[in-house]
Amino acid sequence: MSSTLVRIATWLMAAVIGFVYGVAAVIGQAAMWGVVPVGLLTAAIGLVALLVAVRSLTGERTSSLAAGVGALIATVVLSGRGPGGSVVVPAASEGEITTGVIWTFAVPLLAALIVAWPSASTPRPKN
Repeated sequence: MSSTLVRIATWLMAAVIGFVYGVAAVIGQAAMWGVVPVGLLTAAIGLVALLVAVRSLTGERTSSLAAGVGALIATVVLSGRGPGGSVVVPAASEGEITTGVIWTFAVPLLAALIVAWPSASTPRPKN
């Protein structure tokens, strides 16, 4: 098998894994323990852990980007109104910020942070 096919398969698997995690995170992000948004915190920590693990295991940024895009697609799909009229992430009232709104912005920001983070394995040139 050529290395190009292996890389494409890796990217597709990373996107699928990100999508599956994104579905679970979108559903769980609304969990509250009193006033503490434990669902949102758990979802964000889990997403960072997933993206770091994918990047570490594959050794490339593109795979973690694919996982982040998969999670983002899951978030966008589940944030809309379903065919039966159900909504997993309800829209916030005017002037209100909910965990759903925070999660919608956290997914692309966390994915961009992990993808853009400098690689520790690349030696820096000395001057």
